[in-house]
Amino acid sequence: MLTGLHNEAGQQSRFASTRWTVVIAAGESGFSSGHGLDALSELCQIYWRPLYLFLRREGIGTEDAQDLTQGFFAELIRDRAYLRADREKGRFRSFLLGALKHFVGEMRDREHAQKRGGGKIREPLDERAIAEVEAQVASAENWAADSLYDREWAAALLRQTLDRLRQECVIAGKTTLFDCFQSYLSAARDKVIPYDEISRRLSRNTGTLRNDLARLRLRYRVILREEVRGTVVEPAEVDEELRYLCRVIAQA
Repeated sequence: MLTGLHNEAGQQSRFASTRWTVVIAAGESGFSSGHGLDALSELCQIYWRPLYLFLRREGIGTEDAQDLTQGFFAELIRDRAYLRADREKGRFRSFLLGALKHFVGEMRDREHAQKRGGGKIREPLDERAIAEVEAQVASAENWAADSLYDREWAAALLRQTLDRLRQECVIAGKTTLFDCFQSYLSAARDKVIPYDEISRRLSRNTGTLRNDLARLRLRYRVILREEVRGTVVEPAEVDEELRYLCRVIAQA
C-alpha cells in the first residue's frame, strides 16, 4: 500500500519552496553563502534545459550557450534581478526567459562577454542531457525559440514532478514499485512493463497493482499542481497554466 506516502514525504522541507521563494532566498542569503549557492544550483538543475535550448535555437554555439546558461543563474542571484520583477504581472516562466534575454543582451555589449567568469554553478551541466537537448535543436528547425522554450519548460516541470514522486516512494520504501510503474507515469509512455510481469516481480495481484498505480497517478497530479503553483502568483492561475503547458506538450 502507498498509505502514508504523502505524509512522510511532506516532512521534507525542501519540497515546500516555490520557484519565487527559492530565488529570493538565494539573494537574501548572499551569493557566496552555502544557502545561496544551494538555491542557485537547485534553480539551475530544474530550469537550465529550457534556457539552454532557447539559446541554441537562437543560433548561439554549444559552448557559449553553456557559459551563458550558467552565468545567467549566477548573475540572477548576484545582481538580485528578481527584485526588479513584478510578480503580479507574470509567471516565473516568463520572468526567467525575459531575464535571460536581458542578460544575453548585456553580455553582447560587454567587450569580452565575461565568458567563463566568476560566480559559476558548482556542478557542470549534465553531458547526457546536453546531448538530448542538442538532438531537440536539430529536430526543431520549424519551432520559434520562445515556443521551444515553453515546450521544454513544460517537460522540465514533468521531470521535476516525477523526480519528487520517486523520492517520496524511496522514503516510503516503494522504490521497486515506482520503478515498475514509472513508464506509466511518464508522458513518453515508452517501455511500459506489462502488468503480469510487474505482478511476478512484486508478488502482488493485478487488482492491487491497479490500485497502486491509481494512487501514484493521483499523487503525481498533486505534485504537478504544486510545481505549477510555485511558478504563478495566484492559485487561480494554476489551471490556466496547466492547460497551456498541456497544449505545448501536445504539439511536440
